[in-house]
Amino acid sequence: MRVNDSATHTTAPPLPSFGSGLRWGLLGVAAFSLTVPLTRLAVADEGLTPLFAGAGRAVVAALLAAAALALTRQALPRGRQWLRVAVVSAGVVIGFPVLTSLALTTTSASHSAVVIALLPAATATAVVLRTRERPGPLFWGTVALGAVAALGFSILSGGGALGALAFDPLLFGAVLAAAAGYAEGGLLSRELGAWQTISWALVLASPVMVALTAWTAVHEPPTASPTQWAAFAYLAVVSMYLGFFAWYRGLAIGPPARVAQIQLTQPVMTVGWAALLLGEALTPRVVLGGAAVLLCATLAVRTRSRS
Repeated sequence: MRVNDSATHTTAPPLPSFGSGLRWGLLGVAAFSLTVPLTRLAVADEGLTPLFAGAGRAVVAALLAAAALALTRQALPRGRQWLRVAVVSAGVVIGFPVLTSLALTTTSASHSAVVIALLPAATATAVVLRTRERPGPLFWGTVALGAVAALGFSILSGGGALGALAFDPLLFGAVLAAAAGYAEGGLLSRELGAWQTISWALVLASPVMVALTAWTAVHEPPTASPTQWAAFAYLAVVSMYLGFFAWYRGLAIGPPARVAQIQLTQPVMTVGWAALLLGEALTPRVVLGGAAVLLCATLAVRTRSRS
């Protein structure tokens, strides 16, 4: 698969096989699976404001990223690579964290996790629009099946269509932002490297995120408990930074449209974490919905791309 960008140069080392891409992708998804319940925990009872939780974690991650880039003396991105880094920044550093943090003040972690299960289909679509990868009809059939199952279950788990329509626009916006950032980041990782891509994205977005964090800290000072600060630390270090090392590497190895379908396992893991950490109920409906999306993920990653 090629990327149509003649203004850039490949600097990352050669990538291993597709099987390794699946394993790296699964590791990244496992890291991300705690994001929703821990965000829910961090913003509970107004311990941290949604804006502080969404922007502040990016500031902490940007400090780690800047230190890593400086210590390893990484070369600056070139030419159009900066525009592509900006897409990653807008999608996964700014858009997804802020929108999900706002949404989680009004909806449950389990419900949010299943809405976000639409992300694999959105990412696959973004990848196809961005590249020459063309998965076959069977692949798209399993993607569509997973999306329909996830959307239907999100309405049921949210207490009906009315509740879903009231709160899900923020989550759907987060899905679109993350899909664009994932697709571009996976491709850019082939040139800059996985950890370098997320590091530059964090550094580029840091002025905006520092300003947002400072503004909300002044107007609504954090009153979080130690547990909430621990949740925030995970969001900053793992969800916002280290998890992307594995995730972008998996997407870079690819094919990214298929690797993206591993994300269908994320709501299953997230619902389990929500039950364990937040006491949210594991009803038969939740279990059946999780089994359905797991089956769709298995089918999707086993389909072959059409040349």
